[in-house]
Amino acid sequence: MQYRHVLRSGLLGLGLLLCLSAQASLPRQEVWITRGTSQQEIARFTVEVAETPETRTHGLMERSALAPNAGMLFIFSDVAPRAFWMMNTLIPLDMLFSDADGRIINIQDSALPCEPPRRCPTYNSTAPAKYVLEIAGGRAQALGIRAGDQLHF
Repeated sequence: MQYRHVLRSGLLGLGLLLCLSAQASLPRQEVWITRGTSQQEIARFTVEVAETPETRTHGLMERSALAPNAGMLFIFSDVAPRAFWMMNTLIPLDMLFSDADGRIINIQDSALPCEPPRRCPTYNSTAPAKYVLEIAGGRAQALGIRAGDQLHF
């Protein structure tokens, strides 16, 4: 009977290790944000790229910190209304929703962490979006990033 408990614990540990190693091995990408016709650079981030259903679902859950110039870029295959939530996310995040051309549609400032069993609010794009950039909460405002600015990667 006890060997089942040990086996189950070992399998759960292996599953967690595989999940964490999959998160750690996400591809990284440089993302920069510009403004206006002069394409003046406002900010630059080194981000992890979430482009599969599994990596998009997990996102930045369970991260206890995020460097000021780090984040995650969510890439979708289609342009559609997007809704994000902060389930099991430990730190506030800014969400920059962008259209297929990379133009920032809207920004959700400092979305707060949410842990079960609380009901987590959803944060929506105000128009169909193809990309969502998540960065540390408060960074968009601190850097002066606003709707209409342009994402490049």
